[in-house]
Amino acid sequence: MEFLKTSIADRIATITITKGPANALSSQVLKELALVLNEVEHDENVRVILINGEGRFFSAGADIKEFTTIENGEQFSELARLGQNLFERMENFPKPIIAAVHGAALGGGLELAMACHFRLVSDNAKLGLPELQLGLIPGFAGSQRLPRLVGTPRAAEMLLTSTPITGEEAVKAGLANHAYPEAELLENAYKIAGQIAKKSPIAIKAILELFSYSKQEKFHAGVEREAVLFGQVFESADGQEGISAFIDKREPNFVGK
Repeated sequence: MEFLKTSIADRIATITITKGPANALSSQVLKELALVLNEVEHDENVRVILINGEGRFFSAGADIKEFTTIENGEQFSELARLGQNLFERMENFPKPIIAAVHGAALGGGLELAMACHFRLVSDNAKLGLPELQLGLIPGFAGSQRLPRLVGTPRAAEMLLTSTPITGEEAVKAGLANHAYPEAELLENAYKIAGQIAKKSPIAIKAILELFSYSKQEKFHAGVEREAVLFGQVFESADGQEGISAFIDKREPNFVGK
């Protein structure tokens, strides 16, 4: 794997994103993650999966530079579906997946974390979906999962202002389970993962399967609509302006077209 590192110990598989400096979620990272999940799903030595990021960030978002290579809205929608399908698989994975978030989980990074069964964060981490700042929208089901976790009013504020929240705020909002000092995050994550790993795999699988029945009926329709709009917004003048401004490190000038 070029951008992922995997290790297994004490029935816990640790998957570390290593695409420095920001651990951006390129299509290659998503495909590698899918391959790693194939391996750990059928490994009897693995009962819990822990996902974290190497360096300063968990993941600061999707790979914006990759966006500049996409030629049209349909290709952009296909990228959205690639992430959506992977994260849907994670949410319904037969083994628990825990996100250990430090530094930042922004855009696609937060969408990845939200697809895990639960999230542990450093108290000073930044979590948010700032896509509107680029004239874009979330594409990996963030528009559907965030309201489910924090409620529509808080999700609306986070999305429409592009303002991230801290790890401590994420716990209060229901986005994360626990917040720790960054130096203690992984230690506590492994402690919780270890507690789960001692449980019956059969019972764990049954509990995770039952979670899928709690989804709202319109979730999948919302995810598909997000992919379509992801492509349409990408093709807009504002979408192209936002990407160009990000690459050029300048303020975007949105005109509503």
